[in-house]
Amino acid sequence: MAQVLTDRFGRIHDYLRISVTDRCNLRCVYCMPEEGMEFEPEERLLSFHEITEVVRVLAGYGVRKLRITGGEPLVRKNLEQLIAMLSAIPGIEDIALTTNAIYFASRAERLREAGLTRINISLDSLRADRFALITRGGDITRVLASIEEAVRVGLDPIKLNVVLMKGINEDEIEDFLRLTIERKLNVRFIEYMPIGHDDQGWKSKYIPLSTVLERCEKQGWVVEAYEQGLRGNGPSQNFRIAGALGTFGLIHPVSDHFCETCNRLRLTADGNIKPCLYWSDEFNVRKVIGDDEALADLFFRALDVKPESHEMAKALLSESQSHTPTERRMSQIGG
Repeated sequence: MAQVLTDRFGRIHDYLRISVTDRCNLRCVYCMPEEGMEFEPEERLLSFHEITEVVRVLAGYGVRKLRITGGEPLVRKNLEQLIAMLSAIPGIEDIALTTNAIYFASRAERLREAGLTRINISLDSLRADRFALITRGGDITRVLASIEEAVRVGLDPIKLNVVLMKGINEDEIEDFLRLTIERKLNVRFIEYMPIGHDDQGWKSKYIPLSTVLERCEKQGWVVEAYEQGLRGNGPSQNFRIAGALGTFGLIHPVSDHFCETCNRLRLTADGNIKPCLYWSDEFNVRKVIGDDEALADLFFRALDVKPESHEMAKALLSESQSHTPTERRMSQIGG
């Protein structure tokens, strides 16, 4: 195998997050504004062939794990076709999907057959009215049906992503934890991040994830670190309540960043490599697709400018930062 994708700090990158669209059928409050978003025209999005060519080259440099993101990836037509194309690439071992799951239930079987191995479902509330408010119109019954369908077709593990927001859903922490006691699901609590915000309003909703462990202690639940069987590529610290069927994870990029173990690169829907979620550095791949050596060189150039950390904690404290934060919103990056 060729040289592996390693940055200046010795971090090996074997994981690529691929955004297939910046569009979404919802308007979650932490992801994009209710109106006024300008979306990329379809002709500016990377084609399935272009995405496959990028992954084919990177597989030769050690990329083994992929995650399909958006926007909402299931608004991209014929996504099953892309997953089948990617799963056929030698060296690719794992293809995951991050979705709001509104459209997932009816397509679960086809996606699984195409090569999808895992799924992360965004679910920030278990209460129908609150879920509709957070998502600005989402129907929780469709998400719950998709969870059951993911179980039925054999996706494992099934992870539920919960962005924790002060004054909005922190009173549901125990409800989500009880869900892990009753079901073989992995609930992942995620800190509110300052991605693409043009104001400081996110700070008022930020809550550190130490709160989750404090709630466990208050309930008298015995919590143990748990990694067994949790295939994945991400930065979650995983735990299990004693006797629970499922697990829960904490993803805390602000209060306790995980940059020292970062193994991921991002490819945006409009064809830009993002070495770091938070910073503004980008490298467009369009002109080098078809030239394998030039494409690989571009990814190594991206790794050469990847900073040691993202410094989101400094943003919380309004301290000066060493690089320029991105102005893209989460939906435009792919998370």
